[in-house]
Amino acid sequence: MVDHIAERVIMITGAAGGFGRLVAEKTAARGARVVAVDVDVAGLEALRESAQGGPGQLEAVVADVRDRAQMASAASRGIDEFGRVDVLVNNAGVMPLAFFADHAEAAEAWERCIDINFKGVVNGIAAVHDSMIDQGRGHIVNLSSIYGNYPVAGAAIYGATKAAVNVISEALRQESQGRIKVTTIRPTGVPATGLGAGVINPAAIGGILGAQESVFMEKMGQILTGEEIGEASDSDSIAYFSLSPDQLADQIVYAIDQPWGVSISDLTVRASGDLYMI
Repeated sequence: MVDHIAERVIMITGAAGGFGRLVAEKTAARGARVVAVDVDVAGLEALRESAQGGPGQLEAVVADVRDRAQMASAASRGIDEFGRVDVLVNNAGVMPLAFFADHAEAAEAWERCIDINFKGVVNGIAAVHDSMIDQGRGHIVNLSSIYGNYPVAGAAIYGATKAAVNVISEALRQESQGRIKVTTIRPTGVPATGLGAGVINPAAIGGILGAQESVFMEKMGQILTGEEIGEASDSDSIAYFSLSPDQLADQIVYAIDQPWGVSISDLTVRASGDLYMI
């Protein structure tokens, strides 16, 4: 079986934690050369140490996806260090769920969400686009969400940023066919990533659950307190309730681990027994 990860140069934003860190660790362990980008200096250092001694290489770059110049500089670091950037994973993101009635409290978080989730993706694409075109091939992986599929109460701003990612990804795919592959990843809820820490109003989570909210909250409470929930906690069961970050990271790696001529253009990843409506 051919390994399409080894030797690829993979630039990952939000690489100091969550999905980003897992993808960085998994690809470096398979021989990739990773450009890990984040604003979290301590997190990047911990990632760099964890990757030492493996078959891959990792270059840690402190950069803010909201800053176009910093992202261009991060891509240049990757090219200087490894000769090129083959793959960009636009992973950095925040999730400040809130209702419009919460606008005063949520305003600053919403602005940050737009800057990271939307502008950050644009800045990432711009940072690698020209070099990928010049080298004749590239792959851009954009992290969206099921929240981008359809509007629901409590997620207007977050959902709009993810819907924008969907539109950006498809437009880029059309513009760059045969030169840059584009993958849109749409995860379901993955509570253990820490994204939930950005929620402004916990009641806003109910928008994506509808009539299933009470059942969801009961099961989630059991998970968070370590209670046994039987088959719902078993990923080999059709009743599996909630994805782990590791499982989602495996699917992102799967989308990258393809021949250059094969593009996984759109990938929704769910727990088969989750309760999300969209």
